[in-house]
Amino acid sequence: MLLFFSQPMKTVAVLGGGIGGLAASFYLCKNPQVTKVIVLESSSRFGGWLWSLRRSDGAVFELGPRGIRPAGAVGHNTLNMVEALGLDGEILPVSYSHDASKNRFLYINGQLHRLPSEMRTIFQTVPPFSRPLAFSLMKEFLVKKGKEADESIHSFVSRRLGKEVADIAIDSMCRGVFAGDCKKLSVRSCFPALYNAEQQRGSLTLGMLLSSGSAPVIPPGNLAQRAKKESWAQWSLRRGVETFPEAITEYLQQSGRVELHKNAAVKQMIPTTSGWKVKTEDGEISADHVISALPAKALSCVLPPSCRSLTQQLQDISAVTVAVVSLEYDGSILPVTGFGHLIPSWEDPGLLGIVYDSVPFPQHNRPNGQSTRLTVMMGGAWFQNVFGDPEEVTTEVFLTRATEAVRCHLGVSGAPRWSNVVLHTDCIPQYYLGHFQRIDSMRGFIRTNNLPLSLVGSAYDGVSVNDVVFSGRTAVAELMGGSAEAT
Repeated sequence: MLLFFSQPMKTVAVLGGGIGGLAASFYLCKNPQVTKVIVLESSSRFGGWLWSLRRSDGAVFELGPRGIRPAGAVGHNTLNMVEALGLDGEILPVSYSHDASKNRFLYINGQLHRLPSEMRTIFQTVPPFSRPLAFSLMKEFLVKKGKEADESIHSFVSRRLGKEVADIAIDSMCRGVFAGDCKKLSVRSCFPALYNAEQQRGSLTLGMLLSSGSAPVIPPGNLAQRAKKESWAQWSLRRGVETFPEAITEYLQQSGRVELHKNAAVKQMIPTTSGWKVKTEDGEISADHVISALPAKALSCVLPPSCRSLTQQLQDISAVTVAVVSLEYDGSILPVTGFGHLIPSWEDPGLLGIVYDSVPFPQHNRPNGQSTRLTVMMGGAWFQNVFGDPEEVTTEVFLTRATEAVRCHLGVSGAPRWSNVVLHTDCIPQYYLGHFQRIDSMRGFIRTNNLPLSLVGSAYDGVSVNDVVFSGRTAVAELMGGSAEAT
């Protein structure tokens, strides 16, 4: 499809300077066939949702993703990039034996309940569940394979593991991962490993034990090998996860082949005989190929009329808004130690969960004096119903709701010594039923019309940091006529 790189002196424009656009630019820079990369970012900073608030006293608060998982091909891929950027010494690993990995809680009926995390506990009745999880797992072997092309996560889990597991555990988990409603989200797109396990093995348990699907093979570098040896569950960086996109940006600046433009919102894409003319407020650039890491709806607003079919499908990809409240309390105020707790939608639709940031990453606490950092997440798929129009809600509303939740859920009576509120509008795409068909159709349109356009980012093939980074690698590999494994 994309063979223009057989000719010299070609330019690629990357739209969006979040982690997806930066990752794609990183891989483009490593290919000698690419002579020029132009990155256009609409805001005043690079990094997108990877955003670390660094206070002058040394404390770090994550305003977006915090811990990144090292497992699997996509986890290896990210760690390989971190290693290539020379960030090995900045890694803060959290092992599976750490309290933050073993202890995760649900808040139900005014109480914190620790989720089962050890083999012996699946044979016990652990509140809030009414029977041992082993019963659900044994029954799961007898459940027939689903015949539908797609299914909601709630329906899938109810069918295979029972309604109680879906209502309590899966409802909460989907709020923590996607800030979304498990009754609307697609199991095939959100959890492809579960879908493939049923389709190929007829059982989730067998599928997990024997592995299912055709996952890419990414050889682990030294850092990824260390992660496996030391049994990391997640990792961060000493100055926060934003260090990662900052290091990529510095690498791109030093490459001599990349132009980085901030405050350069794309206004229009015009097809030309050799590629695209991309217009911004301050001018225009010409490119042979465009890699779009823009949110789906943002891309839909700048495509030409000839791409009407693609534009409509992009507009159909919804995203939810999340309020993030960072809180700091004096002393050690947590009644339990763990990663945090989630709240099912039927318990409190507006409150997604509370992360106990000081437990997995105490290195981000202020160096002088004991303190506890927490993050309260609110809204998601329930934002409009609970809070109304995002543009009309004041920060005081979120702060009051957050501190009240900390008081009720964790028994913390005092006021925080410091707080910060940020509203992330349309930050997490929602993969509703039929998402896989929509993505296939969009990429089919691009191929059929021979458009010099690639789609990367969280709107398409996974919302995690690892998925988004890997989407950048995959797009560049396909552009060069190869596979992601060979990049």
